[in-house]
Amino acid sequence: MEEISVLIAQAQAGDNSAREVLIEKNLGLVHHIVKRFSGRGYDMEDLFQIGTIGLIKAIDKFDLSFDVRFSTYAVPMISGEIKRFLRDDGLVKVSRTLKENGWKIKQAAERLGHQYGRDATLEEISGETGIAKEDIVMAMEANVEVESIYKTIYQSDGNEVQLLDKVAAGDCQSGCLDEEKEKLLDHMLLNQLLDSLSETERELIEMRYFQDKTQTEVAGVLGISQVQVSRLEKKILLRMREQLVC
Repeated sequence: MEEISVLIAQAQAGDNSAREVLIEKNLGLVHHIVKRFSGRGYDMEDLFQIGTIGLIKAIDKFDLSFDVRFSTYAVPMISGEIKRFLRDDGLVKVSRTLKENGWKIKQAAERLGHQYGRDATLEEISGETGIAKEDIVMAMEANVEVESIYKTIYQSDGNEVQLLDKVAAGDCQSGCLDEEKEKLLDHMLLNQLLDSLSETERELIEMRYFQDKTQTEVAGVLGISQVQVSRLEKKILLRMREQLVC
C-alpha cells in the first residue's frame, strides 16, 4: 500500500515513469473488469483500452489523504468508463440511413394517421416518403430493435435495469448468479448508507464517486472551499466506514 501511495504521488506530480509502473501493476484489474462486459458485440481489446483510460483517470484523481485502497477506488472508475463507452456508442449500431428513414417513416405515419383516422398502410407510407416498401420494413425493424434492447424493465430508487442487462446476464452459470446476488446486496447496503446522509453530504458523495467530479468542482457546486470539501468528505467516509463495521 505504501509503495502504491508513493507511486501515485509521483505520478500526480508528473512522473511518467511512476505512472507507467502503476498502470502495469493494475492491468490485471482492468482485465478482470473487462471480462464482465464480454458477449456484448465488442472487441475485448477495445474494451481493455477503454478500461485503461478509466485506470489512468483513477490514478490522476485518487486522493491520498483517504484511508482507502487504490483498487477500491479504481474499480468503479474503470467500470464506469467502459459503461459510458457502451452507452454512448450503442450496442446495436444502426446506419445513419436507417435512422433517418426511421424518423421520416414515423413522421409520415403520424401525419397519415391523423389524416385518415386509422393506421397508415405500408403502401401509403411509401407513397408519402418515397421510400421503397422493403426499406421501410428494414428501417422499422432496425429501430424497434434499438428501442427494445434499451427498454427499462425494472426501476427502483432511480436505478434501472434494461433489457440489455438481462440479455448479457443470460449465459450466467451458478457462479455468475452468486456474483449478481452479491452485487445486489452491495447495492442495498450502499443505498442504506447513502440514506443515512444529509442532502448535502449525499450530493457530495454522488458527485465525487458517481459523477467523477474533482473536489474543486464539487466545491463550486456546493458553494464552499475545496478544503471544506476535503474535510467533509473524510468525515462522511469515516462515518460510513464505522456504520459498516457496527
